[in-house]
Amino acid sequence: MDKPSIVSQAQWQQARDELLKAEKEATRALDALAARRRRLPMVKFDNGYVFDTPTGTRTLLDLFEGRGQLIVYQFMDNGPKHFCPGCTWFTNSVPVTGLAGLADRGVSWVTVSNMPLAQIEAYKAKMGWTLPFVSSRGTSFSDDCDAGRGFMLSVFLRDGEDVYRTYNTTARGVDRLVFVNSMLDLTAYGRQEDWEDSPAGWPQHPTYG
Repeated sequence: MDKPSIVSQAQWQQARDELLKAEKEATRALDALAARRRRLPMVKFDNGYVFDTPTGTRTLLDLFEGRGQLIVYQFMDNGPKHFCPGCTWFTNSVPVTGLAGLADRGVSWVTVSNMPLAQIEAYKAKMGWTLPFVSSRGTSFSDDCDAGRGFMLSVFLRDGEDVYRTYNTTARGVDRLVFVNSMLDLTAYGRQEDWEDSPAGWPQHPTYG
């Protein structure tokens, strides 16, 4: 396995300082994007969807659990006994302690899928997940979110009984939220996935392979 080149401390610090300038530029760009995100308008969303949950049916408004905002991750439905590896990877990264931190700031979290509730519950037990996970099967929620048969993360805000959608993202927009990915991006070998721009000889394999 090839390794990074070895240089003196002074040479390493010079290279690190040059990269730091680029990192700071990226941080400022991300701050600017977050500021634009906070200024997005919102669109009214139906609050009457009925989801199957382990404790009975609940509406979208119920999923807020009395808080002002709600983040929804839509887990792909690939049919019986087939589970999206990307959605699984993402869900594995969601920390229960992190959900408590969101709740402290008035934000609830729920994972939603068109999978039947029994399939969800069996997979949750297998994976050891304790996060809120409900079924939207039989509703148009996924299609109305433009997720279709794919995955998506959406953010909702409530004003009394009214629900509004304020943000959504998918693909690499979801990928950047995964803790393990963010940490691996700091390491010499990165995520070791074949789509990455890495030096020749670096270990790489197919994503989710």
